[in-house]
Amino acid sequence: MAGQVADVTDTTFDTEVLKSDTPVLVDFWAPWCGPCKMLAPTVEAIATDYAGKLRVVKVNTDESRQSAMNYRIEGIPTLLLFKGGQPVERVVGVLKKDQLAAKIDKHLA
Repeated sequence: MAGQVADVTDTTFDTEVLKSDTPVLVDFWAPWCGPCKMLAPTVEAIATDYAGKLRVVKVNTDESRQSAMNYRIEGIPTLLLFKGGQPVERVVGVLKKDQLAAKIDKHLA
């Protein structure tokens, strides 16, 4: 489905993110995090705009602590862009859709 933001857990992270043929934007978030809620519509818009070119997934850091520790997520929201199983871009905090798109575009070109 276009623009779908999938939930990924510690159990599915390897398959869904690291082994993906498509670049994956991972949104590390938690339900209690106000800035995460502010960023959510931007992340969903990116998922729609980049459907077919980029997968967008969310990792709840309360439930999937191992993934967050593996990538040294210290503050949320943190977005990591993975390409070929490697993190190639890190964004911490809330930013506008065009700012996020610019960071993604340089890796999809």
